[in-house]
Amino acid sequence: MINYGRHYLDSDDIGSVVKTLKSDFITQGPYIKKFENALKKKIRSKYCSVLSNGTAALHLVGLSLGWKPGDIVLTTPISFLSTSNCILYSGATPHFVDIDNLSYTIDVNKLEKKIKYFKSLNKKISAIIATDFAGHPCDWKVLKSISLKYNIYLVNDNCHAIGSSYHGDTGYAAKYADLVTHSYHAVKHITTGEGGAIFTKHASIDRKIKLLRSHGVTREARQMFSNDGPWYYEMQELGYNYRITDFQCSLGLTQLKKLNKFLKKRREIAKIYNNEFRGDDRFVIPKTNKNIHHSYHLYPLLVKFEKLKIKKKELFKKMAKKKINLQVHYIPIHLQPFYKKKYNYKLGDFPIAEKFYYQEISLPIYYSLKKLEVYKIAKYLKEYCN
Repeated sequence: MINYGRHYLDSDDIGSVVKTLKSDFITQGPYIKKFENALKKKIRSKYCSVLSNGTAALHLVGLSLGWKPGDIVLTTPISFLSTSNCILYSGATPHFVDIDNLSYTIDVNKLEKKIKYFKSLNKKISAIIATDFAGHPCDWKVLKSISLKYNIYLVNDNCHAIGSSYHGDTGYAAKYADLVTHSYHAVKHITTGEGGAIFTKHASIDRKIKLLRSHGVTREARQMFSNDGPWYYEMQELGYNYRITDFQCSLGLTQLKKLNKFLKKRREIAKIYNNEFRGDDRFVIPKTNKNIHHSYHLYPLLVKFEKLKIKKKELFKKMAKKKINLQVHYIPIHLQPFYKKKYNYKLGDFPIAEKFYYQEISLPIYYSLKKLEVYKIAKYLKEYCN
């Protein structure tokens, strides 16, 4: 079966994990710091905290920035649920901004209009969370200017885009955003099974994140002998158990070393898809804006179902019979029952996102996918959409 995404593990990955499992540390150990240091170098960030998953990362972003009831956080409706759910976890309110029709990332013009609207109502906007959808960076220069102009924190949900570049800079995420989040789920560019990270340039935010990820407890050396003895610890915040394990981080280290070859293969697959579907008016291939190097966590192909006899559900069934599993990324968050009920969202509120959802299918793209399989996928897709 060809799935839309799949992890790749080799003998180096397995050997590293086995070595760690045989060591004295399988939960909290030296590979956590090693992985953080390697990620900092790759992302070019001053600070990094690795965590149990990407959702934990987004949750701690809100807590570290002090979001609270009454605060507004602006984000995109085309992302995984965690991007907006993390806003609710802190008691703040998510408000969506429609996507750009070419990049499928947050529309910066509509974003500023929404900020001006809420400012006119004297509403506090605490942050903007922008998602680099599918591996295509947002317009970060404009986003940064907006965040500075209105004094709003800027968060990059960068889970799709490790290895992408913006104006020739692969370290753009940490350069422009105040906080950056990653996920290392199995279908991402690199994996630790589950896992995530937060990057920031702010020392105080990093300290708080590291405290919150481990029950709000500190065992710093300057405190350990100041009271009862070496067993002493303090709970300074209401924290969580969002720690990642040492053996996951040992896997992350070996995966990170293969990132460039993973990216190269994804771009090769995307090039084949582009050539197969370009010029066919039934399809719209993903656009790449000027000065962008896409990392293709996803390959979102738009199919003009309104012009075809076949419906999306039927197409999925036919492709599955050929052992090809497609996927859709994503159902617009504002159309989820929870959000519709809580905030009275309805069809038509974000028309670009809704049209995108109607047309989008995510084609298989991963390191171990063979070129013959890529051509097979394109062949059957064109045949069934004929």
